Amino acid sequence: MFSSKMSRKLATKTLTALGVASVLSLPQMVQADAFPERPVSMVVSYSPGGATDFQARIVTMLAGNESYLGQPMVILNKPGAGGKIGWDFYASKAKKNGYELAAYNVPHFIAQSIVFKTKYNIDNLEPIANWGADPAVLVVGKDSPFNTLEDLMSFAKENPKKVTFSGAGLYVGHHIAFLQFAKESGLKMTYIPHKGGTPAMKSVMGGQVKAGFNNLSDAFRNKDSVKILAVADLQRNTKFLPDVPTFMEKGVNVDDSSVNFRGIMARKGTPPEVLSYLSQRVPLMFEDNKTTKKMSAAGSPVRVLSREEVIKMWKEREVYLKELLADLKK
Repeated sequence: MFSSKMSRKLATKTLTALGVASVLSLPQMVQADAFPERPVSMVVSYSPGGATDFQARIVTMLAGNESYLGQPMVILNKPGAGGKIGWDFYASKAKKNGYELAAYNVPHFIAQSIVFKTKYNIDNLEPIANWGADPAVLVVGKDSPFNTLEDLMSFAKENPKKVTFSGAGLYVGHHIAFLQFAKESGLKMTYIPHKGGTPAMKSVMGGQVKAGFNNLSDAFRNKDSVKILAVADLQRNTKFLPDVPTFMEKGVNVDDSSVNFRGIMARKGTPPEVLSYLSQRVPLMFEDNKTTKKMSAAGSPVRVLSREEVIKMWKEREVYLKELLADLKK
């Protein structure tokens, strides 16, 4: 039996130990409970008005709702070099606290990290959730003499290197679609990289190039100003472009390698509890009816993937892209 004096001493020591433990764990508990206490920024590595920027503003419009983050998300555009400028900035300068996030584009950032010397790769970034998957489409101007894929291919065959294509930079989905098309068709054509999807689309509409690869969503929003000749995917998009064939339907083996997956990511080193909180709340925000209705009205395909699914997708795409790019360069 303990004496009452010994019991009091033991109780005091126990309470002191518990108190110390509570104090030591307090910062993490407070951080997890309080996050976010202020607006969250998100770097978009493309031009204002382009598909990534346009969609990013839709999928984050409800962030201030208490059911999601309870704080607004602010978009910061840092375009250039097909996304490389913005992602290099983000991967080297952004804080690892969950308040500074970025939009990712796959295959873009993975392909660039394979081909170029970049400050980003799948190992120093943390996916949070994916909001959409946007196929590349082949577009020409409304006044173009080309009305079908066959029209364009016939002209390109008779006029080597005379068919110019615009796209949103090097080794983005548009460029990969072009490389596949050129390789599989055997046609000699010229790719002209632009600083984003918006200027690339404008060059098609203005006749500065004969054709372009752009996102389905951008093409859909500009369907009164362009003609959409083919979709770089495994199947037709029956919801938005039911009458537009795939390249494969036309006998050209261009698959879904260029489909643009978009989502939100953080830097490696962001606290696990913050990543966990974001990965739980952000997909719910993407799936809200208000979000999906607005995305649908804009011709923007929604494909929500969890953090775990995106981690798996990134790894699989890196392996695949290393093989694809090695083959396309031959």
